[in-house]
Order: sequence, then C-alpha cells, then structure tokens
Amino acid sequence: MARQIRIQYEGAIYHVMNRGDHGEDVFQDDRDRRVFLKTLGQACRRAAWRIHAYCLMKNHFHLVVETPQPTLVAGMKWMLGTYTQRFNAGHQVRGHLFAGRYKSLIVDGSDDLYFRTVCDYVHLNPARARLLQPNQVLSDYQWSSVSLYLAPPRKRPEWLATRRLLGELGLGRDNAGARKEFACLLEQRRELGDDAGLVEKIRRGWNFGAPDFVERLTDLCACKDNPESYHAVEREEIMMVKARKFIAQNLKAHGWDEERLKSERKLHPFKIQLALELRKTTTQSVGWIASNLFAGTRGSLSNELSKWQKYDNMLD
Repeated sequence: MARQIRIQYEGAIYHVMNRGDHGEDVFQDDRDRRVFLKTLGQACRRAAWRIHAYCLMKNHFHLVVETPQPTLVAGMKWMLGTYTQRFNAGHQVRGHLFAGRYKSLIVDGSDDLYFRTVCDYVHLNPARARLLQPNQVLSDYQWSSVSLYLAPPRKRPEWLATRRLLGELGLGRDNAGARKEFACLLEQRRELGDDAGLVEKIRRGWNFGAPDFVERLTDLCACKDNPESYHAVEREEIMMVKARKFIAQNLKAHGWDEERLKSERKLHPFKIQLALELRKTTTQSVGWIASNLFAGTRGSLSNELSKWQKYDNMLD
C-alpha cells in the first residue's frame, strides 16, 4: 500500500496530525491529555524537537514540530507507541489507539507566511470545531498552546518554543505587553475566518510552501530512489521537478537554451537522447516528455524512441 512521503532533514518544520482508530477518542479525560503532554515532552528531549504550537482535540491532535536533527520518524514512533501503552494501561484496554500512519505536512520555513499560517491553523482549531462560546477567547481552551504563549516564560514547558512565532509577528520582547498583543492578533485572525484555499492545502497536501519549495525539497527527499512506494500526487510532483531539473542541467551542459530547444527539429538526436534518459530515470509520460522537449507528438516521439531502443539492443 502507498505511504505518505517522509522527508527528513535538519531544521525541517512539520504540521503533524493523527486521529483515533475508527475515529474513536484518543483523549477520554483530562488525565489522558496530561499524559500525552508529558509523553510529548519526553519525545522532545529524546528527539531534540521544538514544538511551536499544539492542540489536543477529543479524537485527534495537532502539532507544529521543528526538528533540528532529522528525527521526525523515530520520535513519532516512540511517542505514539509510548502514549498508546500508557492509555491502554490507564483504561485497561488493549489494541491500536491511532489510525494508521500519522499525517505530516512539511512546511516551508524560509517564508514567514507558511509558518505563521500553519501555527494559526493549529491554534484556531477549538474555534473551528465550535468548542468555544462566542464570549470565550481562544486561551479559554485549556488544551492548546495558546494559553502557554500568554503565560510568563517560567510557566512554560522547556520544549515549547515561542520565540519564533512571536518574533515573526513583530513581537520581539516576551513581556506582558507582547503577550497581550499576541492574544489580540490571534482573536483578529479568528474573526477573519479561514482562507479556504490555504486550509485545503494544509488538510490535503503533503507540502506547504512557496512555488519553488518542492524543487528545494527534491534533493533532500530520501525516498526519491523508490518513488513507487508513495502516493501518486507526491510521486508525480517530485518526479516532475526532477525531470525539469534534468532537462535544464543537460541543456546548459550542451550549450543550448530553451529557445534553441524550441527551434531545433522535433526529433533531433539530442532531444531523443534526453527523452531516453528521462524514460529511464523518471516516471514522466512520453506525452509530457514530448511537450517539454518540443519533440513533436506523443506518437511520433514514441515511435522514434522504439527505433533507438531497438538499435541499442542490437549493440548489446
């Protein structure tokens, strides 16, 4: 079965979410929530994580995790397994607690917009789920990091990293005035409501960032040599970027540019060589290759590739 892509590198930021098996509650009471936060803190120490935001709902949780070392997979395995054991022992039950693999959205940390947006998404969950009355503020929800952002530093757990989000909101000093301003800004975001497009990307996507973010991730993707093991959307996006980089690099090495590529005849030998290599090293279709190499129609390129491949086989 296809799995969600896992990209790990130093300094990566993720929005992590996991739900209960069959939609069942993973937090039955406040004791469970305290146990989860204790387990999260232990995971942070083991895996050297920084948590920028969290929210515990009844049947799922949200985290914004930064990994100074590439430890997301190992840390999540330990945390989910340990919390499941503690939950089962506390409620005298057995079996799975969480539904399969957790979802991890990798976030572009080079642009403040994406980091702030995903933190807002996590902090606004209680309002989005209508767990707050109209006269209640976000900090009234006890089981998110909002209330800790509003507390003095000495009352926060060491694993909660507040400096980056406060700084990117222009709140450089962590004092009472800055914390009050943080609360006001968050309530203003609540009043504005969700940007449907951004929320959809956070909920459904595998990456959240600038247009060139996937290109920057391609070289970091540990799974790129085994793309068939991962979801089609993720695989196609990674492979498309890889194919475009391959074309650009070979054009430069050959002394061509895109204008030269367009102007040369459709089945130029150099284009055929590029097409053959793309078929070997990526999953791009012949139609995509023909279009991007200005190499005629899918059918004409396919016929030409067959001729070249037969010739190569005769030489073997």
